[in-house]
Amino acid sequence: MTTPVSLALAIGALVAGAVAGYFLARARTRREVARPPGPTVAELLERLVRSSNNGIVVLNRFGDMVLHNPRAYELGLVKVNQADPRARKAAEQVVETDEPLEIDLSPLEARGRQPEAVLGQVRPLGDGFTVVEAVDHSEAIRLEAVRRDFVANVSHELKTPVGAIALLTEAVLDAAEDVEEVRRFGGKILRESTRLGQLVTELIALSRLQGAERLPDLNVVEVDAVVREALGRTTLSAESADIRITTDSPSGLLIEGDRTLLVTALSNLLENAVNYSPAGSPVSISRRLADGMVEIAVTDRGIGIAEEEQQRVFERFYRADKARSRATGGTGLGLAIVKHVAANHGGSVGLWSRPGTGSTFTLRIPAHVSPEPATEPARAAKTSPAPRQEKTPERTPRLVVTGQDSPDHGGNL
Repeated sequence: MTTPVSLALAIGALVAGAVAGYFLARARTRREVARPPGPTVAELLERLVRSSNNGIVVLNRFGDMVLHNPRAYELGLVKVNQADPRARKAAEQVVETDEPLEIDLSPLEARGRQPEAVLGQVRPLGDGFTVVEAVDHSEAIRLEAVRRDFVANVSHELKTPVGAIALLTEAVLDAAEDVEEVRRFGGKILRESTRLGQLVTELIALSRLQGAERLPDLNVVEVDAVVREALGRTTLSAESADIRITTDSPSGLLIEGDRTLLVTALSNLLENAVNYSPAGSPVSISRRLADGMVEIAVTDRGIGIAEEEQQRVFERFYRADKARSRATGGTGLGLAIVKHVAANHGGSVGLWSRPGTGSTFTLRIPAHVSPEPATEPARAAKTSPAPRQEKTPERTPRLVVTGQDSPDHGGNL
């Protein structure tokens, strides 16, 4: 039989439970309301790992992958859903020693354009887990190799004329009483010193184009004026080599660029065509507009360039015909300067060549597009042409050097 006391206790317990449930539900509701919208910390960490520019792989104590990002595939850290064996072996050692370890994860075989130098670091995470982080150092390795080659090439190229000048000077001193010998050796000294000066000048120009010095602003330049000035610089050497340079009709085309650099690039192409063409053979210049790019082509009927060398002729100090280049006083920097001038103007330089037939070098520079007037009446109201406005376009290097371009506008040959 239920007594009044026990009934009161039961009712009290029910009331207390209801009150406690009410307050618990209210507290839960407050927590849910107070939670800010957006991703959790775990979600942000996952996004961080996936977006990292370094390859990241987390391994358990058995060497199995727990987590990895897409960059790990690109760097070769993960292949066929398994971590690189070198990374797994290093992870085992890290688990035993509990000390970070650096390893070389560079590809064992070179296959096309892939990372060449990959350095990995393995760190312990505790409980048998490790993280492997791979960093691509390929660009730094390439730059260091280029720097070493450049220093070696410059040293060699500078020593050659300097040594020749020293020897010729000794010969002049020994033949001081012989006027004819002094005159002959003096002429050789003059040629070597001229070549040395040209080499230093081109090295300075190349260093400026490669970022050692700020490039001038790009303005609107007349293509016909560039062609005329480049022809003027090359006339003397062309006449000496018994080569006639022909051009097509004035085009009236305009481009965005620096006139001095463009004249230098075109002059280098013309000098190259003259130096590598036999006496009496023709050289031509042609101009046209194609797909928003102004193309200036220099065509010769010279010795031509073998296909395996066509990609290398734009390298610094590379000469397809070393003996002929020495005879003409070439420095091996002319085409490298052309390549960098084109790149700094947002253009490119192309090459078509065939041994025994000749070559066509095509300089491509973005054309200048005149802004359209706002209304037709405003155009009619003009009484005189508006002054040409200087414009500084965005410099987006777009260098495409290829040996497959067709000489479909090679000039009047």
